[in-house]
This record gives sequence, structure tokens and C-alpha cells, in this order.
Amino acid sequence: MLLARYQGNNFIGYNMDQHISQQNLPLLLSKARETIISQFRSILKHFGLTEQQWRVLRILFEEGEVEPCYLCEICDILSPSMTGILKRLKEMGLIGRRPMETDKRRVLIFLTPKSEQLAEQILPLIRQQYRLIEEAWGADLVAQIYQDMYTLIELKKVKVQQVELP
Repeated sequence: MLLARYQGNNFIGYNMDQHISQQNLPLLLSKARETIISQFRSILKHFGLTEQQWRVLRILFEEGEVEPCYLCEICDILSPSMTGILKRLKEMGLIGRRPMETDKRRVLIFLTPKSEQLAEQILPLIRQQYRLIEEAWGADLVAQIYQDMYTLIELKKVKVQQVELP
């Protein structure tokens, strides 16, 4: 069946048989992520941080000094992007670098006194925002979202056969 849709100033035809019957799961996950991060964006913006910078700082707040490759893995940020993020955080005075004692070729990223002061300001607001989310959405729903996300992440270990490409 041939249908038409409006694009720009023209109608274009498309084949209805090409419709995918499954919902667009990647798009839904992207919209769900935006729903969550939008709850925190004003806090981050107030302190002059991007979402990616916050991801890095949060890991450092929670775990102390770590290697850049670990930050890439845990923050799900590619190495070239992480290089820029770390450079900007260093320019902002929020992180430092030092060589590892056991292998001077490797470096550790650590928080500075300035970032410790930032933590004292930002972390209570982040915690409060989580409480407000739970109040608005319900603790059961928030707990279910966490469980579903952990389950989905664990499924990364399950090998899914890929379609054969032409």
C-alpha cells in the first residue's frame, strides 16, 4: 500500500509494507533518559557543569582517585571525549592528575579541594532532587525503573544472534 506524507513543501510516497511493527526501543530509551536527566539539568547548569562532567565527578566523589580508562568504562564515555572532559575539568580546577606509584606511565585522576567544596554544595541538592522524584513518581516506580535498568544492563552478557547482512 502506498501512502503519502508531507516533507518540506512536497508530498512524498512511502510503502506501508516497510513499516516496522516493533516499537522503536532505542528512541524510547533515549526519551526515558531525557526524562531522568532533565530532573537534574538545572542543578548542573547552576554549577557550570555538563552532564558528562558530572558523571566523571560523581564517580570520583564516590570512588576516589581512578585511572582515565576506568572513568571511560564506568561513565560510558569514549576515550577521545573523556580526554576533552578531563582537560576542561582540570582547567576548571576540579581535578588533578598524578602518576601511579607502581607504573609512572599510568596516571590517576583525583579531586581537588575546589571540587570537594563543590561536592558540599551540589550533593545535597542532588539527593534532594532524588527525593522529589520519588515523591512525584512514587518510590515503587523508581525502584522498578532501577531494577529494569540493572536487568537490561545485565542482558549485555547474553549473546543475541545478529541478522545476516546482504
